Amino acid sequence: MTRYWLAVVSRDHVRRGVELGFMQANHGKRTAVEKLGPGDGLVYYSPRTGMREGDPIKSFTAIGTVDDGPVWQVEEQGGCFKPWRRAVSYDRDARQVSIDDLRTELDLTSSPNWGYALRRGLLELSAHDFERISRAMVGQ
Repeated sequence: MTRYWLAVVSRDHVRRGVELGFMQANHGKRTAVEKLGPGDGLVYYSPRTGMREGDPIKSFTAIGTVDDGPVWQVEEQGGCFKPWRRAVSYDRDARQVSIDDLRTELDLTSSPNWGYALRRGLLELSAHDFERISRAMVGQ
């Protein structure tokens, strides 16, 4: 059964993942990427351009499908950071879409305090929301 996911990551980090064909979430925690399975849909939401700084953008910034294969761990920053990753095929034609453009149409944003859910960093989306975001980003 296909599931759909929203990962909350800065746009700069999203762009790197798209360029290299991987995803990571929740600061590289293994449990986060292990939730996703082959064929699952993934959307990135970026509150800002940078991780703890940068311009606020509050937008969906990438969309793709999780590839078949295991999660893997890498060493970055001289071995101080060892995030877990999963391969993803991204739609390279996707455009950035502000969440404000879709707020009235999404299950995600239907409750008054919907923003609190984003603090989890990775959350499951409804099929409706994934389809609606996909249509806005790539016209499908």
